[in-house]
Amino acid sequence: MISAYQNIGFAVENRVARITLARPPLNILNIAMMGEINDALAKCASQTNLVAIVFAAAREARAFSVGVAVDEHMEETVREMLESFHSIFRALQRIRRPTIAVVDGPALGGGCELALACDILVASERARFGQPEIKLGVFPPLGAILLSRMIGEKKARELILTGDTIDAAEGLRLGLVNHVVSPDELEQKTESVLGKLRELSGVALGITRAALDLGSRSGFESALKQVESLYLTELMKTEDASEGVRAFMEKRKPEWRNK
Repeated sequence: MISAYQNIGFAVENRVARITLARPPLNILNIAMMGEINDALAKCASQTNLVAIVFAAAREARAFSVGVAVDEHMEETVREMLESFHSIFRALQRIRRPTIAVVDGPALGGGCELALACDILVASERARFGQPEIKLGVFPPLGAILLSRMIGEKKARELILTGDTIDAAEGLRLGLVNHVVSPDELEQKTESVLGKLRELSGVALGITRAALDLGSRSGFESALKQVESLYLTELMKTEDASEGVRAFMEKRKPEWRNK
């Protein structure tokens, strides 16, 4: 099955669904693109024999994704943006299939959140990961929930509070990344992982993934709702959140007012 979209590629073949981020050069996730991802995931939900959903960037892109469109953080669109983005993660929990992120280049902001939310992360040596949202006066809602569960509380807090980035080797050391290979070996390594999954029962994989979620992400929906409320009703009402977004769009240094 192959479906045509403007911002992504989507195909299901040999029990694997592939969602290709195809908004080069940087795969910035806008509302339209996230809507297409959600539509593709809805199609995945009807494929009972799936063993995996793979997220990767189109070959012509220079990044896995550098995050959500900053211009859609404005007051009139931020609620729709957040809902569209978080719908992706809610759908992945409902579908109950293993997810694989194939990262070649930067995965920043929302792109990093999408990668770290996947069960298995295969990265090239030139991959980089980071949550730089704090530099715009905001924070990563999914990262705030998931990152510490994956790499530990102290390092997650440091990365989110400073906006620093790490390379693939550091990601592997911290437990964020499963495999690091050369860019030329990325496809081969991904196929190796998929080959193991194709030998297994899709139903068993789905139930097992649900069990893993219960163990490691219990309270995810409750936490996500609380974080969304904090983001929309407190953070986005501050002058600094608006200033950070405007400064980014105007390509200047933000002038923080601390209110």
